[in-house]
Amino acid sequence: MTLEAKQVSFSINDQRILHEVSIHIKEKQFVGLIGPNGSGKSTLLKNMYRLLKPENGIILLNEQDILKQSSKAIAKNLAVVSQETPVLFDFTVHDLVSMGRTPHKKLLELDQEQDFRIVKDALRQTGICHLEKRSFSSLSGGEKKRVMVARALAQQAQVLILDEPTNHLDIQHQLQLMDLIQTLHLTVVAALHDLNIAAMYCDQIYVLQHGRIVCYGAPEEVLTPALLQKVFGVYADIQTHALTGKPYLTYVPEQFTKNIRDRAGAVNVR
Repeated sequence: MTLEAKQVSFSINDQRILHEVSIHIKEKQFVGLIGPNGSGKSTLLKNMYRLLKPENGIILLNEQDILKQSSKAIAKNLAVVSQETPVLFDFTVHDLVSMGRTPHKKLLELDQEQDFRIVKDALRQTGICHLEKRSFSSLSGGEKKRVMVARALAQQAQVLILDEPTNHLDIQHQLQLMDLIQTLHLTVVAALHDLNIAAMYCDQIYVLQHGRIVCYGAPEEVLTPALLQKVFGVYADIQTHALTGKPYLTYVPEQFTKNIRDRAGAVNVR
Protein backbone atom coordinates (compact mmCIF):
# COMPACT_ATOMS: atom_id res chain seq x y z
CA MET A 1 0.00 0.00 0.00
CA THR A 2 1.35 3.41 -1.01
CA LEU A 3 0.99 6.92 0.39
CA GLU A 4 1.60 10.10 -1.59
CA ALA A 5 1.33 13.87 -1.22
CA LYS A 6 1.09 15.74 -4.52
CA GLN A 7 1.71 19.50 -4.66
CA VAL A 8 0.30 20.02 -1.14
CA SER A 9 0.07 23.59 0.15
CA PHE A 10 -1.29 24.62 3.54
CA SER A 11 -1.66 27.92 5.38
CA ILE A 12 -2.58 29.02 8.90
CA ASN A 13 -3.99 32.54 9.34
CA ASP A 14 -2.78 33.51 5.86
CA GLN A 15 0.74 32.31 6.66
CA ARG A 16 1.90 29.67 4.19
CA ILE A 17 3.30 26.64 6.05
CA LEU A 18 3.67 24.20 3.15
CA HIS A 19 4.57 25.19 -0.41
CA GLU A 20 3.54 22.64 -3.06
CA VAL A 21 5.14 19.72 -1.23
CA SER A 22 5.27 16.35 -2.98
CA ILE A 23 6.50 13.09 -1.47
CA HIS A 24 5.91 9.49 -2.48
CA ILE A 25 6.18 6.52 -0.12
CA LYS A 26 6.23 3.24 -2.00
CA GLU A 27 4.83 0.01 -0.62
CA LYS A 28 6.85 -1.25 2.39
CA GLN A 29 9.27 1.68 2.11
CA PHE A 30 10.53 3.53 5.19
CA VAL A 31 10.67 7.26 4.43
CA GLY A 32 11.99 9.89 6.84
CA LEU A 33 11.15 13.59 7.02
CA ILE A 34 13.88 15.77 8.48
CA GLY A 35 14.29 19.51 8.87
CA PRO A 36 14.63 22.21 11.51
CA ASN A 37 11.84 23.04 13.93
CA GLY A 38 9.10 24.91 12.09
CA SER A 39 10.01 23.48 8.69
CA GLY A 40 6.55 21.90 8.24
CA LYS A 41 7.18 18.22 9.05
CA SER A 42 4.29 17.77 11.50
CA THR A 43 1.95 19.91 9.40
CA LEU A 44 2.65 17.74 6.37
CA LEU A 45 1.96 14.57 8.35
CA LYS A 46 -1.30 16.00 9.72
CA ASN A 47 -2.41 16.67 6.15
CA MET A 48 -1.45 13.12 5.23
CA TYR A 49 -3.59 11.56 7.96
CA ARG A 50 -6.50 13.95 7.42
CA LEU A 51 -6.30 15.91 10.66
CA LEU A 52 -5.77 18.94 8.41
CA LYS A 53 -7.10 19.52 4.90
CA PRO A 54 -4.73 20.71 2.17
CA GLU A 55 -5.35 24.18 0.82
CA ASN A 56 -4.17 22.90 -2.55
CA GLY A 57 -2.95 19.53 -3.73
CA ILE A 58 -4.05 16.01 -2.89
CA ILE A 59 -3.18 13.13 -0.55
CA LEU A 60 -3.41 9.65 -2.08
CA LEU A 61 -3.69 6.47 -0.02
CA ASN A 62 -3.12 3.52 -2.34
CA GLU A 63 -3.69 5.92 -5.28
CA GLN A 64 -7.11 7.00 -3.96
CA ASP A 65 -7.95 10.50 -2.67
CA ILE A 66 -7.89 10.23 1.12
CA LEU A 67 -10.64 12.86 1.46
CA LYS A 68 -13.03 10.66 -0.54
CA GLN A 69 -12.58 7.61 1.68
CA SER A 70 -14.54 6.87 4.85
CA SER A 71 -12.87 7.29 8.24
CA LYS A 72 -13.32 3.58 8.93
CA ALA A 73 -11.74 2.57 5.62
CA ILE A 74 -8.77 4.82 6.29
CA ALA A 75 -8.36 3.52 9.86
CA LYS A 76 -8.20 -0.05 8.57
CA ASN A 77 -5.29 0.88 6.34
CA LEU A 78 -3.47 3.75 8.07
CA ALA A 79 -2.32 4.09 11.68
CA VAL A 80 -0.83 7.18 13.33
CA VAL A 81 1.49 7.75 16.29
CA SER A 82 1.51 11.50 16.86
CA GLN A 83 3.74 13.66 19.07
CA GLU A 84 0.89 14.32 21.46
CA THR A 85 -0.94 11.59 23.40
CA PRO A 86 -4.32 13.20 24.10
CA VAL A 87 -6.43 10.79 26.18
CA LEU A 88 -9.51 12.40 27.69
CA PHE A 89 -10.34 9.58 30.11
CA ASP A 90 -8.09 7.53 32.34
CA PHE A 91 -8.03 4.19 30.52
CA THR A 92 -5.85 1.25 31.38
CA VAL A 93 -3.06 0.39 28.97
CA HIS A 94 -4.92 -2.75 27.87
CA ASP A 95 -8.11 -0.81 27.14
CA LEU A 96 -6.25 1.86 25.19
CA VAL A 97 -4.37 -0.65 23.03
CA SER A 98 -7.64 -2.54 22.47
CA MET A 99 -9.05 0.60 20.84
CA GLY A 100 -6.82 -0.20 17.89
CA ARG A 101 -9.26 -2.98 17.04
CA THR A 102 -12.21 -0.56 16.63
CA PRO A 103 -11.97 -0.10 12.82
CA HIS A 104 -12.29 -3.86 12.36
CA LYS A 105 -15.48 -4.23 14.41
CA LYS A 106 -19.16 -3.49 13.95
CA LEU A 107 -20.98 -1.00 16.17
CA LEU A 108 -21.18 -2.32 19.76
CA GLU A 109 -19.46 -5.58 18.77
CA LEU A 110 -17.54 -7.11 21.67
CA ASP A 111 -13.93 -8.22 21.50
CA GLN A 112 -13.40 -11.76 20.28
CA GLU A 113 -10.59 -14.22 20.95
CA GLN A 114 -8.72 -12.96 17.90
CA ASP A 115 -8.86 -9.38 19.20
CA PHE A 116 -7.43 -10.39 22.58
CA ARG A 117 -4.61 -12.27 20.84
CA ILE A 118 -3.74 -9.30 18.60
CA VAL A 119 -3.69 -6.92 21.58
CA LYS A 120 -1.45 -9.31 23.54
CA ASP A 121 0.93 -9.52 20.59
CA ALA A 122 1.06 -5.71 20.32
CA LEU A 123 1.85 -5.39 24.04
CA ARG A 124 4.56 -8.03 23.75
CA GLN A 125 6.14 -6.53 20.62
CA THR A 126 6.45 -3.10 22.26
CA GLY A 127 7.72 -4.56 25.55
CA ILE A 128 4.89 -3.24 27.75
CA CYS A 129 3.12 -6.40 28.93
CA HIS A 130 4.04 -5.44 32.49
CA LEU A 131 2.11 -2.17 32.07
CA GLU A 132 -1.10 -3.80 30.85
CA LYS A 133 -3.17 -3.02 33.95
CA ARG A 134 -1.61 0.36 34.67
CA SER A 135 -3.49 3.62 34.27
CA PHE A 136 -2.31 5.46 31.16
CA SER A 137 -2.07 8.75 33.08
CA SER A 138 0.40 7.20 35.53
CA LEU A 139 2.97 6.39 32.85
CA SER A 140 6.11 8.25 31.89
CA GLY A 141 6.35 10.03 28.53
CA GLY A 142 8.37 7.19 27.02
CA GLU A 143 5.96 4.55 28.30
CA LYS A 144 3.01 6.48 26.85
CA LYS A 145 4.77 6.58 23.48
CA ARG A 146 5.18 2.81 23.45
CA VAL A 147 1.50 2.36 24.38
CA MET A 148 0.45 4.45 21.39
CA VAL A 149 2.71 2.41 19.12
CA ALA A 150 1.14 -0.76 20.53
CA ARG A 151 -2.31 0.62 19.72
CA ALA A 152 -1.18 1.28 16.15
CA LEU A 153 0.11 -2.29 15.89
CA ALA A 154 -3.21 -3.64 17.16
CA GLN A 155 -4.87 -1.66 14.39
CA GLN A 156 -3.04 -3.88 11.85
CA ALA A 157 -2.82 -1.10 9.26
CA GLN A 158 -0.47 -1.41 6.31
CA VAL A 159 0.60 2.26 6.41
CA LEU A 160 2.15 3.82 9.51
CA ILE A 161 2.66 7.56 10.11
CA LEU A 162 5.01 8.49 12.95
CA ASP A 163 5.63 11.98 14.31
CA GLU A 164 8.82 11.96 16.40
CA PRO A 165 8.39 8.29 17.46
CA THR A 166 11.59 8.25 19.56
CA ASN A 167 10.74 11.40 21.53
CA HIS A 168 10.93 10.80 25.32
CA LEU A 169 12.50 7.35 24.85
CA ASP A 170 15.90 6.38 26.24
CA ILE A 171 18.45 5.13 23.69
CA GLN A 172 17.71 1.43 24.31
CA HIS A 173 14.00 1.85 23.69
CA GLN A 174 14.64 4.15 20.72
CA LEU A 175 16.60 1.40 18.98
CA GLN A 176 14.17 -1.34 20.03
CA LEU A 177 11.22 0.64 18.69
CA MET A 178 12.90 1.49 15.39
CA ASP A 179 14.06 -2.12 14.98
CA LEU A 180 10.48 -3.27 15.56
CA ILE A 181 9.01 -0.83 13.05
CA GLN A 182 11.57 -1.85 10.45
CA THR A 183 10.84 -5.56 10.88
CA LEU A 184 7.09 -5.05 10.39
CA HIS A 185 7.68 -4.34 6.67
CA LEU A 186 4.97 -1.69 6.52
CA THR A 187 4.76 1.46 4.44
CA VAL A 188 6.19 4.03 6.89
CA VAL A 189 6.68 7.78 6.90
CA ALA A 190 8.24 9.32 10.00
CA ALA A 191 9.27 12.81 11.08
CA LEU A 192 12.62 12.44 12.82
CA HIS A 193 14.92 14.83 14.69
CA ASP A 194 17.78 12.40 15.24
CA LEU A 195 19.66 12.34 11.93
CA ASN A 196 21.67 9.25 12.86
CA ILE A 197 18.40 7.38 13.51
CA ALA A 198 17.13 8.62 10.12
CA ALA A 199 20.33 7.49 8.41
CA MET A 200 20.22 4.07 10.04
CA TYR A 201 16.60 3.13 9.33
CA CYS A 202 15.25 5.12 6.37
CA ASP A 203 15.26 3.96 2.76
CA GLN A 204 14.64 7.53 1.56
CA ILE A 205 14.89 10.91 3.28
CA TYR A 206 13.07 14.13 2.39
CA VAL A 207 14.51 17.38 3.76
CA LEU A 208 12.11 20.23 4.51
CA GLN A 209 13.10 23.86 4.99
CA HIS A 210 10.61 26.72 5.29
CA GLY A 211 7.80 24.43 4.11
CA ARG A 212 9.56 23.26 0.94
CA ILE A 213 11.33 20.06 -0.06
CA VAL A 214 14.94 21.09 -0.68
CA CYS A 215 16.49 17.66 -1.11
CA TYR A 216 15.53 13.98 -1.19
CA GLY A 217 17.14 10.64 -1.82
CA ALA A 218 18.91 7.81 -0.05
CA PRO A 219 20.56 8.75 3.29
CA GLU A 220 24.06 8.66 1.83
CA GLU A 221 22.98 11.04 -0.94
CA VAL A 222 21.13 13.50 1.28
CA LEU A 223 23.19 13.69 4.45
CA THR A 224 26.20 15.74 3.37
CA PRO A 225 28.20 18.34 5.31
CA ALA A 226 27.01 21.02 2.90
CA LEU A 227 23.32 20.21 3.41
CA LEU A 228 23.65 20.09 7.19
CA GLN A 229 25.34 23.49 7.19
CA LYS A 230 22.81 25.02 4.82
CA VAL A 231 19.61 23.62 6.35
CA PHE A 232 20.50 23.07 10.02
CA GLY A 233 23.33 25.57 10.44
CA VAL A 234 25.70 22.94 11.86
CA TYR A 235 28.86 21.23 10.73
CA ALA A 236 29.33 17.47 10.88
CA ASP A 237 31.88 14.88 9.94
CA ILE A 238 30.10 12.08 8.07
CA GLN A 239 31.57 8.60 7.82
CA THR A 240 30.25 5.19 6.77
CA HIS A 241 29.64 3.10 9.87
CA ALA A 242 31.79 -0.04 9.86
CA LEU A 243 28.97 -2.31 11.10
CA THR A 244 25.81 -0.88 9.53
CA GLY A 245 27.25 0.49 6.28
CA LYS A 246 25.09 3.59 6.86
CA PRO A 247 26.19 7.21 7.19
CA TYR A 248 27.13 8.20 10.72
CA LEU A 249 27.25 11.86 11.77
CA THR A 250 29.58 13.40 14.33
CA TYR A 251 28.72 17.03 14.98
CA VAL A 252 31.65 19.45 15.10
CA PRO A 253 31.88 22.55 17.33
CA GLU A 254 32.33 25.82 15.45
CA GLN A 255 36.00 26.22 16.38
CA PHE A 256 36.88 22.94 14.62
CA THR A 257 34.96 23.45 11.39
CA LYS A 258 37.59 24.70 8.95
CA ASN A 259 38.34 21.22 7.60
CA ILE A 260 34.62 20.47 7.29
CA ARG A 261 34.05 23.68 5.32
CA ASP A 262 36.93 22.82 3.01
CA ARG A 263 35.54 19.34 2.31
CA ALA A 264 31.87 20.28 1.93
CA GLY A 265 30.55 19.99 -1.61
CA ALA A 266 27.52 21.54 -3.27
CA VAL A 267 24.08 20.34 -2.18
CA ASN A 268 22.11 18.57 -4.87
CA VAL A 269 18.83 20.47 -4.66
CA ARG A 270 15.97 18.88 -6.55
